[in-house]
Amino acid sequence: MTRSPQAHVYAAVRTPFGRFGGALAGSRPDDLAAGVLHEALARTRLDGAEVDEVVLGNANGAGEDNRNVARMAALLAGLPVSVPGTSVNRLCGSSLDAAMIGSRAIETGDADVVLTGGVESMTRAPWVLPKPGRAYPAGNTELVSTTLGWRLVNPRMPAEWTVSLGEANEQLGEVHDVPRERQDAFAVRSHQLAHAAWESGFHDDLVVPVDGPTGVVLARDEGIRPDASTDSLGALKPSFRPDGTITAGNASPLSDGASAVLLGSAEAADRIGSDPLARIAGRGTHAVEPQRFGYAPVEAAEKALARAGIGWSDVGVVELNEAFAVQSLVCIDAWLARGLSDPEVVNTRGGAIALGHPLGASGGRVLGMLAAAMRADGHRWGLAAICIGVGQGLAVVLENDALA
Repeated sequence: MTRSPQAHVYAAVRTPFGRFGGALAGSRPDDLAAGVLHEALARTRLDGAEVDEVVLGNANGAGEDNRNVARMAALLAGLPVSVPGTSVNRLCGSSLDAAMIGSRAIETGDADVVLTGGVESMTRAPWVLPKPGRAYPAGNTELVSTTLGWRLVNPRMPAEWTVSLGEANEQLGEVHDVPRERQDAFAVRSHQLAHAAWESGFHDDLVVPVDGPTGVVLARDEGIRPDASTDSLGALKPSFRPDGTITAGNASPLSDGASAVLLGSAEAADRIGSDPLARIAGRGTHAVEPQRFGYAPVEAAEKALARAGIGWSDVGVVELNEAFAVQSLVCIDAWLARGLSDPEVVNTRGGAIALGHPLGASGGRVLGMLAAAMRADGHRWGLAAICIGVGQGLAVVLENDALA
């Protein structure tokens, strides 16, 4: 009986993540994506024509990333015109979804090598102007920002579903009793671990600098604050409620950046020119009420673990996208109750609160960091998870190929 192909991670690379209006503000998202696609391919022996598909995630798609950014970026990266590309929009989970889609294509035999990843420029996300219902309207029309969150909401949606992302997580914190002090401490940990990871050289092979016309524009993640403290974060005002717990310091910032993850079958190793890093062993998706989106990774992870045939006691490291500290803590608490060994195995090199969260790129970032952390720390099993606006979550289990 012929064994079905399995999908493996061969390489992961990303740009540094820039702050909103920061060093990457002048970089188009299709150029950012093209840069990481080119770099991921350059690390192999592959001819570009050997890539079966490019799958990129993107949450906005309303500006320079419109008209199928995967195809545009592939062309800009110099891949042959024969290489197809498709763009995925599952909001914050877009690039992790891209990797899941690519892995399924390999497992079904539809592809042998797939370039996946994602991109977002939240700085350059445009304002949009709705078309009028009739010609020559007499009244004013409001421009709508596409940077983040709900826009042009369908009035048939229940009001409780369409609250802001921040208000949704204030509600989550109330339900699960997560005080601000705990959120601020988690955010400080993120900054400290992210800074230590950069200083130790962990990101040297994961991050490629973004160059501009006159030299390097950005070489490191722009949002890390190694001097952050509970005192400094405690002085910040709440962002969503006058008496709330969520601030600019304990939530992920608006960001710009791109990520790429090269996937292939085991049989593709010779053509790629390297051994695989990790096998995609399980995938999970889950959905909840839109305002509870921060909790959705809990069940997505359970599904991914079950499909991998392992339990929490087997997991050595977890990469959880830190959309908000409160959301991350609620997920960690739930996993601890279900058998996760230690909260310290989550985001051992910091997370999105420090590194940044360019929506379409973050899934590729967590998957790449997970594979690298598993290798660096000698873990066989790891899990990547991410929450998604409008009530969804994704999770992927990796198995370290060196320890399989």
